[in-house]
Amino acid sequence: MLLDELAAVSRRTAHETRRRLKIAALADCLRRLAPDEIEAGVAFLSGELRQPKLGVGPAAVIGARPGSVAAQPALTVKQVDEALDRIAQVSGRGAIEQRKHSLSQLLERATAAEQEFLIHLLLGELRQGALAGLMVEAIAAAAQVSAASVRRATMLAGRLGPVAHAALGEGAAALGRFSLTLFQPVLPMLATPAQDMDDALAQLGEAALEWKLDGARVQVHKSADEVRVYTRGLNDVTAAVPEIVEAVDRSPARELILDGESIALRPDGGPHPFQVTMRRFGRRLDVDALRGELPLSVFFFDCLRCDRQDLLDQSAAARFAALAEAMPAALLVPRVVTADAATAHDFLREAIARGHEGVMAKSLQSVYEAGSRGSAWLKIKQAHTLDLVVLAAEWGSGRRRGWLSNLHLGARDPRSGEFVMLGKTFKGMTDEMLAWQTAKLKELEVGRDRWAVQVRPELVVEIAVNEIQASSQYPGGMALRFARVKRYRPDKRPEDADTIDAVRALFESQAQPSRRK
Repeated sequence: MLLDELAAVSRRTAHETRRRLKIAALADCLRRLAPDEIEAGVAFLSGELRQPKLGVGPAAVIGARPGSVAAQPALTVKQVDEALDRIAQVSGRGAIEQRKHSLSQLLERATAAEQEFLIHLLLGELRQGALAGLMVEAIAAAAQVSAASVRRATMLAGRLGPVAHAALGEGAAALGRFSLTLFQPVLPMLATPAQDMDDALAQLGEAALEWKLDGARVQVHKSADEVRVYTRGLNDVTAAVPEIVEAVDRSPARELILDGESIALRPDGGPHPFQVTMRRFGRRLDVDALRGELPLSVFFFDCLRCDRQDLLDQSAAARFAALAEAMPAALLVPRVVTADAATAHDFLREAIARGHEGVMAKSLQSVYEAGSRGSAWLKIKQAHTLDLVVLAAEWGSGRRRGWLSNLHLGARDPRSGEFVMLGKTFKGMTDEMLAWQTAKLKELEVGRDRWAVQVRPELVVEIAVNEIQASSQYPGGMALRFARVKRYRPDKRPEDADTIDAVRALFESQAQPSRRK
């Protein structure tokens, strides 16, 4: 397929507001892709690259734009993907200039419209509203299979490309081959905010309550003597966290896939701030020295595989039982099973008193829905917190002059793929955070005026709010009240941010008294 055809579909999808017609346009495009173009085509239509890291920054992308354009479309999707593969593989001395030169050569072969598409794609600025949820439905429509089967296969594969290739090439039978596989991490199951403990118990009845630790989500795979550790973004960080490897290696089970939280604890047992824990995940050198200075603890709360038994479709109660058999109690997150409000509130107070974020409430009957944020897992915190995306930032004044300070915050709309602005905040920021975010937001800049810098919606920040209130000022009809920054979440992608639906559910729950059984 010519890149020009795919770019035209992208533009049409961006301007189409009806979900049904978006899906139809995408599905038609997917059907016309050659088998060896499918994975790249799905990535491009999702506004992403197939290559994990290209090694070309925004300035280099803009600087690589040539002074000429091709007269007629000739580039194919496959040719572009192969060129990007070659650019990503460049290394060594002078690699940056060589990548920039190769990118410029690629752009010279593109028409003006294709250049615009490629530059926006490389900058992460394609806002055609074809996020993962929409692409799942488009793949299902193109292959004439159920969206549920595509969704499950994607959860297990961790990526859309291979699933689309299998579905379009072989149909539903091929999707059945995607299974829980050791050393192929799956997307983590996610939680939805509850208004409070009473609200959580009203929704779930008897539930498993767990301390909500303010650490780094980890998924650990074991097969015989090999143990590997993955982040919530499915990155392999085994070399950086030997304590976790050693802890799981001691388990008598030969095969394990565990879900848990890694956290750095102070000598008194209280948690270090999240940013301190994350220092361990960014280092590949001097791990032993940093381990001595900042040791990690790990606490597991779920078991997806134990020996040769896959547990994804087992109830949470069954998975918890398997976890307790496989790992010692000292490595399990504190948990109580109850429907009693007094017991639940005592458990929450203890978690807060120990310095933790709050409590998770989990349905005992729920299966593990990899990559899904549903109502089977609820999070209860002292203050409501939301994971939002930075859309822009205003320049500070007074002692904050020269720093980007007031953040514009948005929640993800799962239907359009856009981000809906909910408000602004400049509260909760240390000088260190202001300096860091100013540098980071400049890297993500896509435009500016006298007052603010607009950025690519890539940076996720955790925001604490007292409440959500009705507002005609913002397009979502809601605004954040007393919002303040808790921390940045470099471990989360924009698609992991809270949706506008989750914010609206929280807003609506505030208008009702807590429901009790």
